[in-house]
Amino acid sequence: MEREKVHCLIIGSGPAGYTAAIYASRAGLNPVLYQGIQPGGQLTITTEVENYPGYPEGIQGPEMMIHFENQAKRMGTDIRYGLATKVDFSKHPLQVEIDEEKWIDANAVIISTGASAKWLGLESEQRLNGFGVSACAVCDGFFFKGKEVAIVGAGDTAAEEALYLSKICSQVHMIVRKSEMRASKVMQERVKNTANIKIYWNSETDEVVGDKKVEAVRIKNNQTGDKTDVPVSAFFVAIGHEPNSGIFKGWIDMDETGYIKTISGTSKTNVEGVFASGDVQDKIYRQAVTAAGSGCMAALDAERYLGEKGFH
Repeated sequence: MEREKVHCLIIGSGPAGYTAAIYASRAGLNPVLYQGIQPGGQLTITTEVENYPGYPEGIQGPEMMIHFENQAKRMGTDIRYGLATKVDFSKHPLQVEIDEEKWIDANAVIISTGASAKWLGLESEQRLNGFGVSACAVCDGFFFKGKEVAIVGAGDTAAEEALYLSKICSQVHMIVRKSEMRASKVMQERVKNTANIKIYWNSETDEVVGDKKVEAVRIKNNQTGDKTDVPVSAFFVAIGHEPNSGIFKGWIDMDETGYIKTISGTSKTNVEGVFASGDVQDKIYRQAVTAAGSGCMAALDAERYLGEKGFH
């Protein structure tokens, strides 16, 4: 199998990966970046981004990622299409397999593989994604100010997002599969005590109704089998995220849900020379701007590490 030697390898191409690339390039680390399965990451499935500093008029998610990519390119990053399929971090140089057909030997590796939203798996949900269906209330709730919306989920994230939506939307219809929530007691109480959140217990989403945009959600009661169409302008899915960390299992320390653990205040992992940034190691904030910030940290940590080790 073909092998290639690389000084600094970046895996992933969202705000974290591209920001790491910009800083690593400027530091003369000659980074090679592999874009992965979804070049541009989660922002390529969002439409309008209004909360990223420096874009007073807002910007489309995919366009913003093209800006990030072009800036990394201009600084000299070698950007390639390809997917990391396996790693061997047992020795140095660190080894990463690409597309099951070649190995990269790297002095430093920055993991920016992100996370993917979990979906219900409905055809209508995918068809209307970006047209009223969203997996991020904080990103997209603003566009439905004063309107009725629905949210599905029962954990802390769903409760937090329902409360967030309750402040800007006229009514929030919350769909909970069981007769209780998984969310912490405090969060549950807050949701139950919010006048404009209506909870549908023992219920699931049968269908997102709408032709070109979300017009209603069809809710099915699991006990009676009854289906009700509730008119809404948006449908938020808050059933969790899945960090894209599978190939690092057994090498890198992770929490029970697969998020990579970094040493507090740094991007360092338990493996020397391997750094992690963005949503693959952040289950709390999950914003483009925090991902970009952690990408900067990873590049600076990698630069310091390579300098101390005397790698060239």
